[in-house]
Amino acid sequence: MIRFGPSGNGLRYYSEGFKSSVDAPQWLAKQGLNAYEYSFGRGINISDEKAREIGNKGKEFDVAISVHAPYYINFANPSDEMAAKSFDYVLRSCLKVREFGGNRVVFHPASVGKMTRKDAVELTKKRMSRLADLIVENKMDDCLFCPETMGKINQIGDVEEVTEFCKIADFFIPTIDFGHINARTYGSLKTAEDYEKIITHLINNLGSERAKKIHIHFSKIEYSNGGEVRHLTFADTVFGPEFSPLASIMKKYKLEPIVICESDDTQADDALIMKQLYESID
Repeated sequence: MIRFGPSGNGLRYYSEGFKSSVDAPQWLAKQGLNAYEYSFGRGINISDEKAREIGNKGKEFDVAISVHAPYYINFANPSDEMAAKSFDYVLRSCLKVREFGGNRVVFHPASVGKMTRKDAVELTKKRMSRLADLIVENKMDDCLFCPETMGKINQIGDVEEVTEFCKIADFFIPTIDFGHINARTYGSLKTAEDYEKIITHLINNLGSERAKKIHIHFSKIEYSNGGEVRHLTFADTVFGPEFSPLASIMKKYKLEPIVICESDDTQADDALIMKQLYESID
């Protein structure tokens, strides 16, 4: 079952008088949405009790909840001490997503830093293998861990890199952020065929069942020579990408992802636009 929803709460949510994320699942269900991503971007700072409260609402209103681990994870950091902190952020995020009643943890893989890209990718792969061991040791392999494609050129996380990381363990599935891909490739996503190349790459390397269940982030993103600059809304007509060509490919390959919109403060509205576009395709 394909699901659509926002990352966090946008301006309209708060303008309608809602103050707590506890109300988000019911509000989203009323909009016709059925997914929600809770971000720990700047720290894992929600209590188990609050997470369970939101999670219970998610179950009641059939809204699947995923979490985004802290942004400062970096598995290419030369320091083993800092890498240990990155492992901890991912594992703690998993503990929290269980409290939400969910099973998907999205995380940023790494940055190149002062290393060569080749060395940084190899170190990230080594650390991802260690992360897989820790996940099994901690009996967390019933959850899905979703390394994300990244938007800046100096970040580790193009489609090929993320695909290789996901070959390490079956519980790794990609978060394909099409806005990020478009930004780091200076607007390459235009036609259905452009999206199809990405999906067929995943199918050929990870198998059709895993490819069908990918996690998707989607938003329009401004970019410059270094890649991603900032998230925009669907009202933008200068930068891409557009969702309709992807929607047609999702239908063609019978994909069943969770699709999370990360538009700037219009994420729920734009998630609904995506859902309607998808449903309009025969």
